Amino acid sequence: MRFPLVLLSLLITIAASVSGAAQCTQKLDDLPPAPELLGFRLGMTKDEIKARVPQTRFGHTDGFGVSKTTINPYFDESIDKSKLESVRSISLDLLDEHLTSLWIGYDETYKIQSVEEFIKAVSASLKLTGTWSAARGKGQQLKCADFQMFVSIVAGGPSLRIVNVAAEETIAQRRQAKEERDSAAAESSGTEEAIVGDKKTKVYYLATCQTNVEVPEANKVLFKSSEEAEKAGFKLAKGCR
Repeated sequence: MRFPLVLLSLLITIAASVSGAAQCTQKLDDLPPAPELLGFRLGMTKDEIKARVPQTRFGHTDGFGVSKTTINPYFDESIDKSKLESVRSISLDLLDEHLTSLWIGYDETYKIQSVEEFIKAVSASLKLTGTWSAARGKGQQLKCADFQMFVSIVAGGPSLRIVNVAAEETIAQRRQAKEERDSAAAESSGTEEAIVGDKKTKVYYLATCQTNVEVPEANKVLFKSSEEAEKAGFKLAKGCR
């Protein structure tokens, strides 16, 4: 089958534009400071974050090394709002004590109130190249070498999220590894209901325990039976009685 010359030329033009359009090659280390990021950057330590906003309180670090917190200058009167003007809230995710995801939500008083204009401002500040595409909802996203950015309108103001892709993959791998270990332990014990002990507190939990306690990986020990746990000096957790 032969294509008309005009149609063939058009297809070649479209293919060339698609292949050369959407590539963002920047890495996190390449990103300059930007006013839209308010002095935050991925990779910051907890101490560096607290130096930026002393009122920051970090949550519990789970067994995968993840902790989360939210800064609310819009509602917290103790926070110096002169450095966080028009900011409603800031959400921070950390992995192994380093910032890996940053979400900043501006309120309705922010100088820019559309996704398109906010993208232009962020791209200019961070010197981003590449084509943004539709994300879930009404937002836009940009995939770069080792990070992703998302922009949308939330509660009447623009919001920005930047995520370390490698960190997200690390978390997924750790979760998968835990599932595989738990599955292997259940199979070796001859039961699907593994008994988990905490070496630090010297208590153990049954699969039927009514408790939200998550035993850190470093403290976790598995038993084949309650009798085995008791012989090892462990006691049944209160939430299991």
